[in-house]
Amino acid sequence: MSDMTEMIATRYCNEDGKEDFGDYVRNEDEEMDLEEVAEPWEKYDKQITADVFYPIRLGDLINERYLVEHKLGSGGFSTVWMANDRQNNRDVALKILFAGESGEKEIRLQDELVRNVRDTSHFVTYLETFLLPGDGCHHTVQVLPLMGPCMYGPQVLKMSMTTRMSAARQLLEALEDLHEAGIVHRDLNEKNCMWGMEPLHHLPRSAKYEALGRPLKQMIPVDNLWKQGELVGPAKVPENLRTERFYLGDFGLAKKVSDPVTPRGWPQCNIALRTACIDKIPVLPATCHVPFSTFYNGGIIGGFVMSLGPLPEEWKGLYTHPEGRDSWYDQNQTPDPSWSLESKIERLHPNADPVERSHVLSIMSRVFTYDPAKRLTATQLLRDPSFRAIMENYGC
Repeated sequence: MSDMTEMIATRYCNEDGKEDFGDYVRNEDEEMDLEEVAEPWEKYDKQITADVFYPIRLGDLINERYLVEHKLGSGGFSTVWMANDRQNNRDVALKILFAGESGEKEIRLQDELVRNVRDTSHFVTYLETFLLPGDGCHHTVQVLPLMGPCMYGPQVLKMSMTTRMSAARQLLEALEDLHEAGIVHRDLNEKNCMWGMEPLHHLPRSAKYEALGRPLKQMIPVDNLWKQGELVGPAKVPENLRTERFYLGDFGLAKKVSDPVTPRGWPQCNIALRTACIDKIPVLPATCHVPFSTFYNGGIIGGFVMSLGPLPEEWKGLYTHPEGRDSWYDQNQTPDPSWSLESKIERLHPNADPVERSHVLSIMSRVFTYDPAKRLTATQLLRDPSFRAIMENYGC
């Protein structure tokens, strides 16, 4: 790991404008399109938030080594950029955390993972870390291997069932290895689960943009910003560049089971910690649908109750969000038949084989249960007869 006290500078390499680093928005429609996919510009304004992001321009050269060429995405804690490592002639991902967030716990966790996990081939871990000086602060940077598309529902729906099932199996195998090392991820979501990508480092930038889409960008509209930066639309990885390998990344909320301290993260409520701080609920890319409604009063917890029935009575009072409902703990109520797991399977996959539907219902009913001790673990699910039957049906 790099010396985390070292402060690295950024130099803009396109002052004369001769190199191609994408297109600035030309009209209001393009500006609105960019606004939908880029992080809020307020994340760069110190007058609005103390957790400011580091402003980046396409064409920035970081540490006289990493040339930023495209945007990969953003989240609550960081922005992620595609850069060419000129020292090793490879493309990498630069994950730049917000001001003051050291990422030290995640870095230590990744070190623990590399030392103790039996097979690390399905995990995205850092190649190098360093600090970038900011506006009276610093930003931690993780250099990561460049990966392909995330598990984005509409894109996954276009993939074959064999591909989806293979991803589900690979993810469960990764979780099994992680759990055997006494580590839980705690943040399984579509952004953290991704396919591999064929390398592009041998191509000129123009060919990379042809493959991934030309970056659409605009200057960050913050007055007196200490360094120029751009809001940039993310790259779009086409299917012909996607590999069949599946990976799990982003360990910002991960923890060792033996660690009594749980890292901060959303949601904070005790009920969520009871149900989600250990990842015994495996993500199945094959489903491609959100299993519980979030559009009714009470949000996701209300969706649980509609589909699974009342929350355990002993949990009453632990959920402090204003959307909380006393009715959630009424043990006399039953799941709404139109929102039961069985009805959802029938509604979303009406043409599925009845035997396969029964296998899926068997799995879901034992995965989506309130008591963590009763949920199937990754290991149990990999060996479950219903899961194995589905995998075998699709040659996985």
